[in-house]
Amino acid sequence: MAAEEAARAGGRRGSSGAPALDSLVCRPPLTPALSPRKRTTSQSKTEPPLLRTSKRTIYTAGRPPWYNETGTPFKEAFVIGLCGGSASGKTTVANKIIEALDVPWVVLLSMDSFYKVLSKDQQQLAACNEYNFDHPDAFDFDLLISVLRKLKEGKSVKVPVYDFTTHSRSKEWKTIYGANVIVFEGILAFANKELLQLLDMKVFVDTDSDIRLVRRLKRDIMERGREVAGVIKQYSKFVKPAFEQYIEPTMQAADIVVPRGGENFVALDLIVQHVHSQLEKREITVRAALASAHQGQPLPKTLSVLDSTPQVRGMHTIIRNKETTRDEFIFYSKRLMRLLIEHALSFLPLKPVTVETPQGTVYEGKRFHRQRITGVSILRAGETMEQALTAVCKDIRLGKILIQTNHNTGEPELHYLRLPKEISEDYVILMDSTVSTGAAAMMAIRVLLDHDVQEDRIFLLSLLMAEMGVHSVAYAFPRVRIITTAVDKRVSEEFHIIPGIGNFGDRYFGTDSALPSWYEGDCMDC
Repeated sequence: MAAEEAARAGGRRGSSGAPALDSLVCRPPLTPALSPRKRTTSQSKTEPPLLRTSKRTIYTAGRPPWYNETGTPFKEAFVIGLCGGSASGKTTVANKIIEALDVPWVVLLSMDSFYKVLSKDQQQLAACNEYNFDHPDAFDFDLLISVLRKLKEGKSVKVPVYDFTTHSRSKEWKTIYGANVIVFEGILAFANKELLQLLDMKVFVDTDSDIRLVRRLKRDIMERGREVAGVIKQYSKFVKPAFEQYIEPTMQAADIVVPRGGENFVALDLIVQHVHSQLEKREITVRAALASAHQGQPLPKTLSVLDSTPQVRGMHTIIRNKETTRDEFIFYSKRLMRLLIEHALSFLPLKPVTVETPQGTVYEGKRFHRQRITGVSILRAGETMEQALTAVCKDIRLGKILIQTNHNTGEPELHYLRLPKEISEDYVILMDSTVSTGAAAMMAIRVLLDHDVQEDRIFLLSLLMAEMGVHSVAYAFPRVRIITTAVDKRVSEEFHIIPGIGNFGDRYFGTDSALPSWYEGDCMDC
């Protein structure tokens, strides 16, 4: 209630309480209003790895671990619910909150995306401004609740895109993933009890009805091609009565009421401070827990190490030697990668098949059973294994995940991912050059699981692993197959593999790392 009173106080111009409230706000003030929005489709979106505003592009930090050392999601996304009448400024408030938060991986989920698919009769009514888009029955609450719950749990979701000019859903749906914070906005955001339970913070944007009508006229005429008479007719017949009957009464469910919307900087700053305090309480550490776990345990059965033939051992001798030239390092690394990929493919499920040879005789053979194979590399060093994979797997699809270590916390952070569509049924070959603690590999596997890839269809491939990393991955994900050319026993206090191979990315690409010795963002210590 104190926050609500503070927000209301911020809405009163010239209030004697305003200076006192301003002194409470330690964060810098928010920027002036954003430029007017122009949109004809619903605006659900995700914001990794950057945030664009009217004045600048902000490159955000990575997403820290959202799971514990067992690989289980530990914390849910923080959900801010924004409710208010049509054209009250909810999207403006949402964008201002996102910009002021300055945290990575923020998702804006709009209730406009979840309008129901209209029948032909309803399409005709909508074209004549005779369909009530402000009634609860106009929204697909079942789909909305399902999507928001999965997104809050850290899963990848598909969100429909609604076209306001044609009153229909687009064929292409948006994929949204990786929310630390979800800003959910809609006219009926507080109208469903099950939906309310998913909201961690509820904000009602209270704007004068005359201002809302003027905004709606400008928006619908200029952006959606409507006629003035039609907009006023729809407002009088549906929008205003729906606000009074369904929207305004839900104000009592709000934690904070924000008068004047995006112009109320005091209220917005208080919201941002509260969200930051909640996010700080949810921070967890993973790498330290991995370093102290599983010591002295036998290697898991899911691990497969390439036979240490004289040829394999000879190639390891070359790439481990610090005096090896870059050309030789690349050449023998590629040879090992090819052997590793071929070895990994032998674990794919094969079915018996009979073929006829050119001599007219029958041959009993094996064939991969239909499912697709997708390769996913952990950037940047894991990308070096793609050439070997594409050389032996025709028409394979490729994805990429960028994971780097935070300089201050020592924790892995997810910065970027690009995965092929419909990956959930594929066998995924996850590639990284070296694995030390297993922190980066665990994060990449968690990303794949969040995209509904089956755990037993994930193969983790690496040229060199430490026992610590093998144990960490196998303990968290016991059905993931781990495949490598060698396993070293020790890891130094700086999480370097001993005897190791050095910084694979620097040696392969010919770069010199200027980062601290403990930094492991390029797979020396992933």
